[in-house]
Amino acid sequence: MLPVCASTETELTQWLQHRPWQGPQPRAVIARHQIRAQGQWGRVWQAPAGGVWISAALPWPSTAAAPGLLGLAVALSLAERLESEGVPIRIKWPNDLLIGDRKLAGVLPRMVHCGGHLRLARIGVGLNVMNPVPVGAVALRQVLAGGRCRPQVWTTEVLRCLERACGFALAPQALVRAVEARLWQRQVRDPATGEPWRITGLGADGALQLQQGTRTMSWTRWADARDQGL
Repeated sequence: MLPVCASTETELTQWLQHRPWQGPQPRAVIARHQIRAQGQWGRVWQAPAGGVWISAALPWPSTAAAPGLLGLAVALSLAERLESEGVPIRIKWPNDLLIGDRKLAGVLPRMVHCGGHLRLARIGVGLNVMNPVPVGAVALRQVLAGGRCRPQVWTTEVLRCLERACGFALAPQALVRAVEARLWQRQVRDPATGEPWRITGLGADGALQLQQGTRTMSWTRWADARDQGL
């Protein structure tokens, strides 16, 4: 575990460059504090001490090579573990875990291919535990008793969740149905037009399925829309 680093994602990239992945042994970079943590869309944010900040490289089944399934499998695994502690979790598609409308955890998935074949899965996880959080976020210390929200314990639990996620990916239909049952919202707005769309479910690849009257649309991630017309 690193006491501090700029980004666990950067550290993992450098590790894989210095010692190329041979598989199937997973690798993980864990930091107590990140100065320039990497999020979705390349956003940079601070990850202070007291949370769980992990970037991992995992073997991943080629039958579940859709990037959306990777993120959903990890989100579901984390959700089930948190639910076992009585934490009411909802999944904000595609990669956030919420309590109410406040963010508790985020997942950053990425597939790495070589020669047209899936080589490994990379996953970043950030979980607020004892760390201070900004407005709009929540930490486990706010919902669990002190003895149940130690960062060291939850670091181990997150690593176990990553291992379980690989199993979830082998049953994509069950994975999709389980995530659908935990979706945070039933309607979204198109970020380009502001139009409301009703969420009808998830596709086999984890894409968000939307409907507006007779029109349907599929999002593989926010603002990545494929309008299927009338």
